[in-house]
Amino acid sequence: MAELERTPVTTERVRVGVPVITDTKLDIALLVLRLWTGAMMIMHGWPKVFGNMKGFTEGISEMGFPAPAVFAWAAALSELAGGLLLALGLYTRASATLVAATMFVAAFVKHLHDPFQRQELPITYLAIAIALLLLGSGRYSLDNMIRRARKVS
Repeated sequence: MAELERTPVTTERVRVGVPVITDTKLDIALLVLRLWTGAMMIMHGWPKVFGNMKGFTEGISEMGFPAPAVFAWAAALSELAGGLLLALGLYTRASATLVAATMFVAAFVKHLHDPFQRQELPITYLAIAIALLLLGSGRYSLDNMIRRARKVS
């Protein structure tokens, strides 16, 4: 049986009313998602790591986590370091996994009984992190630069 030929994303087939998605457009979209989400994660993690870690740890303790200090530091560093790595496009899938796990807990543990408006932002970040986990960092990333350098050497 002959193998089916896979059509790359860059195909320029014309369909009336359907925009063509090219690799370049996808790479730019991934860059925008990484930069914005990374910056926002840094903004959420920074005050926890360099500010009120005690208050954040107390909040983690109130959620019933064992060893709340460990979980508080893990969440804060996932936001801060994970955000920085996402913005740079370095270890993108690993950092997206950390961000996704942290946002899952924020949405469905911390804000479980809150109005949807309190869950909406962490759910949005969770969805973006899952998309980055599945799609990777794209062309405009340190991951790609490292990958290309390894191919050359």
